[in-house]
Amino acid sequence: MAWLHLGLAGLLEVAFALCLQASAGFTRPAWVVATAVSGLASFYLLSLALRTLPVGTAYAVWTGIGAAGVAFVGLVVKGEPATPLRLAALTLIVAGVAALRLAGE
Repeated sequence: MAWLHLGLAGLLEVAFALCLQASAGFTRPAWVVATAVSGLASFYLLSLALRTLPVGTAYAVWTGIGAAGVAFVGLVVKGEPATPLRLAALTLIVAGVAALRLAGE
């Protein structure tokens, strides 16, 4: 269950970052609320995962999901450049997250 909490926390971290951008510097109230809700929910689920998982593993996976997820959305949805170096870096992040998961608790 801890890994499920952690995965959902990572996805909410992606939502948090995207809502933060959409808030336009906290000038759009609905996006500010969405930013706060997604951020708090992400932290809450991370805290649940930390009951079982080591902090180093959980935090690295959480930030990795967030970083790779936001970068992926940037590439696919927002038209950011898909340079070979960027794709290689994203591959390394995903591989690191997968390796931490395979390493277990």
